[in-house]
Amino acid sequence: MLLDVTDLAVAYGAIRALQGISFHIDEGEIVTLIGANGAGKSTTLRTISGLLRPMAGDVQFRGRSIIRTPAERIVRLGISQVPEGRQIFASLTVRENLEMGAFTRSDPQEISETMEQVFTSFPRLKERINQLGGTLSGGEQQMLAMGRGMMSRPSLLLLDEPSMGLAPILVEEIFEIIKRINAQGTSILLVEQNAAMALSVAKRGYVLETGSVALEGSARELLENPQVQAAYLGEQRR
Repeated sequence: MLLDVTDLAVAYGAIRALQGISFHIDEGEIVTLIGANGAGKSTTLRTISGLLRPMAGDVQFRGRSIIRTPAERIVRLGISQVPEGRQIFASLTVRENLEMGAFTRSDPQEISETMEQVFTSFPRLKERINQLGGTLSGGEQQMLAMGRGMMSRPSLLLLDEPSMGLAPILVEEIFEIIKRINAQGTSILLVEQNAAMALSVAKRGYVLETGSVALEGSARELLENPQVQAAYLGEQRR
């Protein structure tokens, strides 16, 4: 098992954002968390990344608890997060943004090789290597954010709403890239409002409702579940 989340509880002051959720990810899987705004999806990712400290529960990565591990160390262990809203460095070039993603690494040759691998996945970024991040289109900024996340060579990539704000044709392109990244050996935990797209690429999924796991199963099972169809797939499947 690559990641094991057990009875995780997180609060913002008096507000309980997560109320004891449990799930796991095996090596090589794409697992998705779906649910409405405020369900706790992004909070889950931030807790795994070390940006939030839980009230209770545990997060184990490769059999080791990481709930008290600093965020920078978690990146070194092999977990990288692509945050919601991209959060690229607008005043830095594409190259400089990617180099920032490799801040935990020191070998220039290996960093250069990884950057070339990123350009293989995102050839558009290579065309714009000296362009400022803030001048890229929304889709290109999402590609840059994902490429930056890959620069640390993670074994687990956390993706938070990669399709947000993108045109449908770009959403399809981003999800094709997600499948390619996974095929190259990177496990993925995907948080995504577009439940139909998320379940189309994932092996398994968990439905979060108000900080709890309401449903879980294979992607096919969730796609065929009447509750999921009614709550999350109605508009997307028409």
